[in-house]
Amino acid sequence: MTTANANDKAGAQEQKHGGLGMALDFGPLLVFFLAYKFVGVIAGTVAFMAAIVIAVIVSKVKLGKVSPMLWLSAALVVGFGALTVYFKDPKFIQIKPTIIYTMFAGALFFGLAIGKPLLKVLLQAAYDGLNDTGWMKLSRNWAFFFAGMAVLNEAMRMMLTFDTWLTLKVWGVTILSFGFAMANIPMMMRHGLSMGEQKAAETTPPQG
Repeated sequence: MTTANANDKAGAQEQKHGGLGMALDFGPLLVFFLAYKFVGVIAGTVAFMAAIVIAVIVSKVKLGKVSPMLWLSAALVVGFGALTVYFKDPKFIQIKPTIIYTMFAGALFFGLAIGKPLLKVLLQAAYDGLNDTGWMKLSRNWAFFFAGMAVLNEAMRMMLTFDTWLTLKVWGVTILSFGFAMANIPMMMRHGLSMGEQKAAETTPPQG
Protein backbone atom coordinates (compact mmCIF):
# COMPACT_ATOMS: atom_id res chain seq x y z
CA MET A 1 0.00 0.00 0.00
CA THR A 2 1.38 3.44 -0.94
CA THR A 3 1.78 6.26 1.57
CA ALA A 4 -0.97 8.24 -0.18
CA ASN A 5 -3.37 5.29 0.02
CA ALA A 6 -2.50 4.77 3.68
CA ASN A 7 -3.22 8.43 4.43
CA ASP A 8 -6.52 8.25 2.51
CA LYS A 9 -7.52 5.14 4.46
CA ALA A 10 -6.63 6.78 7.78
CA GLY A 11 -8.60 9.89 6.85
CA ALA A 12 -11.61 7.78 5.86
CA GLN A 13 -11.44 5.93 9.16
CA GLU A 14 -11.40 9.19 11.11
CA GLN A 15 -14.38 10.55 9.18
CA LYS A 16 -16.29 7.27 9.64
CA HIS A 17 -15.91 7.36 13.41
CA GLY A 18 -16.77 11.05 13.68
CA GLY A 19 -16.07 12.44 17.14
CA LEU A 20 -14.23 9.36 18.41
CA GLY A 21 -10.88 11.16 18.21
CA MET A 22 -12.24 13.95 20.39
CA ALA A 23 -13.56 11.42 22.90
CA LEU A 24 -10.16 9.71 23.04
CA ASP A 25 -8.46 13.05 23.73
CA PHE A 26 -10.85 14.36 26.39
CA GLY A 27 -12.43 11.18 27.78
CA PRO A 28 -9.53 10.17 30.06
CA LEU A 29 -9.35 13.69 31.52
CA LEU A 30 -13.09 13.62 32.23
CA VAL A 31 -12.68 10.21 33.90
CA PHE A 32 -9.94 11.71 36.08
CA PHE A 33 -12.18 14.62 37.05
CA LEU A 34 -15.17 12.44 37.97
CA ALA A 35 -13.12 9.83 39.83
CA TYR A 36 -11.35 12.55 41.80
CA LYS A 37 -14.65 14.13 42.79
CA PHE A 38 -16.12 10.84 44.02
CA VAL A 39 -13.16 8.86 45.41
CA GLY A 40 -10.18 11.18 45.73
CA VAL A 41 -6.99 12.17 43.95
CA ILE A 42 -5.07 8.89 44.20
CA ALA A 43 -7.93 6.74 42.96
CA GLY A 44 -8.67 9.39 40.35
CA THR A 45 -5.09 9.22 39.12
CA VAL A 46 -5.28 5.43 38.82
CA ALA A 47 -8.54 5.79 36.87
CA PHE A 48 -6.84 8.39 34.65
CA MET A 49 -3.99 5.98 33.90
CA ALA A 50 -6.38 3.14 33.10
CA ALA A 51 -8.59 5.37 30.93
CA ILE A 52 -5.74 6.62 28.78
CA VAL A 53 -4.41 3.09 28.22
CA ILE A 54 -7.92 2.11 27.11
CA ALA A 55 -7.96 5.17 24.83
CA VAL A 56 -4.75 3.97 23.15
CA ILE A 57 -6.23 0.50 22.60
CA VAL A 58 -9.53 1.87 21.25
CA SER A 59 -7.67 4.23 18.92
CA LYS A 60 -5.62 1.36 17.52
CA VAL A 61 -8.66 -0.91 17.06
CA LYS A 62 -11.18 1.65 15.77
CA LEU A 63 -8.96 4.11 13.88
CA GLY A 64 -6.19 1.72 12.91
CA LYS A 65 -3.52 3.97 14.42
CA VAL A 66 -2.47 5.83 17.56
CA SER A 67 -1.53 9.47 17.05
CA PRO A 68 1.87 10.71 18.32
CA MET A 69 -0.04 13.10 20.57
CA LEU A 70 -1.96 10.29 22.24
CA TRP A 71 1.19 8.17 22.63
CA LEU A 72 2.99 11.07 24.31
CA SER A 73 0.07 11.91 26.57
CA ALA A 74 -0.34 8.24 27.57
CA ALA A 75 3.35 7.87 28.39
CA LEU A 76 3.36 10.99 30.57
CA VAL A 77 0.05 10.16 32.29
CA VAL A 78 1.26 6.69 33.19
CA GLY A 79 4.71 7.93 34.25
CA PHE A 80 3.64 10.94 36.30
CA GLY A 81 0.53 9.13 37.50
CA ALA A 82 2.73 6.39 38.95
CA LEU A 83 4.80 9.03 40.75
CA THR A 84 1.62 10.63 42.09
CA VAL A 85 0.38 7.30 43.44
CA TYR A 86 3.77 6.25 44.85
CA PHE A 87 4.50 9.53 46.63
CA LYS A 88 0.81 10.33 47.26
CA ASP A 89 1.52 13.82 45.92
CA PRO A 90 -0.73 15.31 43.20
CA LYS A 91 1.88 17.81 42.04
CA PHE A 92 3.34 15.21 39.67
CA ILE A 93 0.13 14.80 37.69
CA GLN A 94 -0.27 18.61 37.71
CA ILE A 95 3.16 19.08 36.13
CA LYS A 96 2.33 16.71 33.27
CA PRO A 97 0.37 19.30 31.19
CA THR A 98 3.22 21.79 31.50
CA ILE A 99 5.64 19.24 30.07
CA ILE A 100 3.30 18.34 27.19
CA TYR A 101 2.67 21.99 26.30
CA THR A 102 6.37 22.84 26.51
CA MET A 103 7.40 19.88 24.36
CA PHE A 104 4.88 20.68 21.65
CA ALA A 105 5.67 24.40 21.70
CA GLY A 106 9.39 23.61 21.43
CA ALA A 107 8.83 21.14 18.59
CA LEU A 108 6.64 23.56 16.64
CA PHE A 109 9.04 26.49 17.12
CA PHE A 110 11.91 24.26 15.98
CA GLY A 111 9.91 23.29 12.89
CA LEU A 112 9.22 26.93 12.12
CA ALA A 113 12.91 27.73 12.49
CA ILE A 114 13.82 25.14 9.86
CA GLY A 115 10.86 25.96 7.63
CA LYS A 116 8.87 22.80 8.40
CA PRO A 117 5.29 23.05 9.73
CA LEU A 118 5.41 20.00 12.01
CA LEU A 119 1.73 20.34 12.89
CA LYS A 120 1.01 19.12 9.37
CA VAL A 121 2.36 15.67 10.27
CA LEU A 122 -0.11 15.39 13.16
CA LEU A 123 -3.28 16.94 11.74
CA GLN A 124 -3.20 16.53 7.96
CA ALA A 125 -6.25 14.25 7.86
CA ALA A 126 -8.29 16.88 9.72
CA TYR A 127 -7.21 19.88 7.64
CA ASP A 128 -7.14 18.45 4.13
CA GLY A 129 -6.51 21.07 1.44
CA LEU A 130 -4.64 23.52 3.67
CA ASN A 131 -1.64 24.89 1.77
CA ASP A 132 1.91 25.23 3.04
CA THR A 133 1.49 28.87 4.03
CA GLY A 134 -1.59 27.96 6.03
CA TRP A 135 0.25 25.14 7.78
CA MET A 136 3.11 27.46 8.71
CA LYS A 137 0.71 30.04 10.15
CA LEU A 138 -1.26 27.38 12.00
CA SER A 139 1.93 25.87 13.45
CA ARG A 140 3.07 29.34 14.56
CA ASN A 141 -0.28 30.09 16.20
CA TRP A 142 -0.39 26.79 18.10
CA ALA A 143 3.26 27.12 19.11
CA PHE A 144 2.51 30.40 20.87
CA PHE A 145 -0.71 28.94 22.29
CA PHE A 146 1.13 25.96 23.78
CA ALA A 147 3.83 28.20 25.23
CA GLY A 148 1.16 30.35 26.85
CA MET A 149 -0.67 27.30 28.17
CA ALA A 150 2.52 25.97 29.78
CA VAL A 151 2.94 29.26 31.65
CA LEU A 152 -0.75 29.33 32.56
CA ASN A 153 -0.71 25.77 33.91
CA GLU A 154 2.27 26.53 36.13
CA ALA A 155 0.58 29.68 37.43
CA MET A 156 -2.63 27.77 38.20
CA ARG A 157 -0.70 24.90 39.80
CA MET A 158 1.14 27.21 42.17
CA MET A 159 -1.69 29.60 43.01
CA LEU A 160 -4.81 27.41 43.14
CA THR A 161 -6.01 24.43 45.15
CA PHE A 162 -5.91 21.07 43.39
CA ASP A 163 -9.70 21.03 43.16
CA THR A 164 -9.83 24.44 41.48
CA TRP A 165 -6.89 23.59 39.22
CA LEU A 166 -8.55 20.40 38.01
CA THR A 167 -11.90 22.08 37.42
CA LEU A 168 -10.26 24.77 35.30
CA LYS A 169 -8.10 22.17 33.54
CA VAL A 170 -11.08 20.07 32.50
CA TRP A 171 -13.57 22.79 31.63
CA GLY A 172 -11.75 26.10 31.23
CA VAL A 173 -8.76 24.83 29.27
CA THR A 174 -10.97 22.65 27.08
CA ILE A 175 -13.22 25.58 26.16
CA LEU A 176 -10.19 27.81 25.60
CA SER A 177 -8.58 25.24 23.31
CA PHE A 178 -11.69 24.77 21.19
CA GLY A 179 -12.21 28.52 21.03
CA PHE A 180 -8.64 28.95 19.79
CA ALA A 181 -9.13 26.19 17.22
CA MET A 182 -12.29 27.88 15.96
CA ALA A 183 -10.52 31.26 15.78
CA ASN A 184 -8.01 29.76 13.33
CA ILE A 185 -10.67 28.57 10.87
CA PRO A 186 -11.02 31.84 8.90
CA MET A 187 -7.26 31.96 8.35
CA MET A 188 -7.21 28.32 7.22
CA MET A 189 -10.10 28.87 4.82
CA ARG A 190 -8.12 31.68 3.20
CA HIS A 191 -5.32 29.16 2.66
CA GLY A 192 -7.19 26.33 1.00
CA LEU A 193 -9.14 24.55 3.75
CA SER A 194 -12.48 23.26 2.48
CA MET A 195 -15.07 23.15 5.24
CA GLY A 196 -17.24 20.99 3.00
CA GLU A 197 -14.73 18.13 3.27
CA GLN A 198 -14.09 18.12 7.00
CA LYS A 199 -15.07 20.21 9.97
CA ALA A 200 -11.81 21.80 11.03
CA ALA A 201 -12.78 22.08 14.69
CA GLU A 202 -13.27 18.32 15.06
CA THR A 203 -9.56 17.80 15.66
CA THR A 204 -7.39 19.94 17.87
CA PRO A 205 -3.86 19.48 19.16
CA PRO A 206 -3.39 17.86 22.56
CA GLN A 207 -4.94 19.36 25.66
CA GLY A 208 -2.34 18.08 28.10
